[in-house]
Amino acid sequence: MAKVSAFEDLEIWKEAVRIAVEIYRLADLSPLRNDYKSRDQIIGAAISISNNIAEGFEYNNNKVFVKYLHYAKGSAGEVRSQLAILVAAGRVNNQDYEKLKMDLFTLSSKIKSFINYLNTYNQKNNK
Repeated sequence: MAKVSAFEDLEIWKEAVRIAVEIYRLADLSPLRNDYKSRDQIIGAAISISNNIAEGFEYNNNKVFVKYLHYAKGSAGEVRSQLAILVAAGRVNNQDYEKLKMDLFTLSSKIKSFINYLNTYNQKNNK
């Protein structure tokens, strides 16, 4: 894998940003637009995915980065959970839910693969 010099170059960060923008779009639609508590909560969780990737990267320490990648993965699960509740409550349509759920599953899988890569790299280089 080529050395990455900025978190903005990471595909997982780009994907997390794309999903957060999609969550913003969804939050601007009725009836979620007027459900301020749910709107703020899901936007916050969605933003925290990319923010944790960025913050962890900036520590320039793979062990710390892995910790923040776990937080990012957890936030992706939180967004999926919130979406499931919002679709059940009629605040989000099923089509948007299914699309975002699959996008979040895919992102979680990519984050997990990256965690595994970094852990393997750390083990090989810390002998």
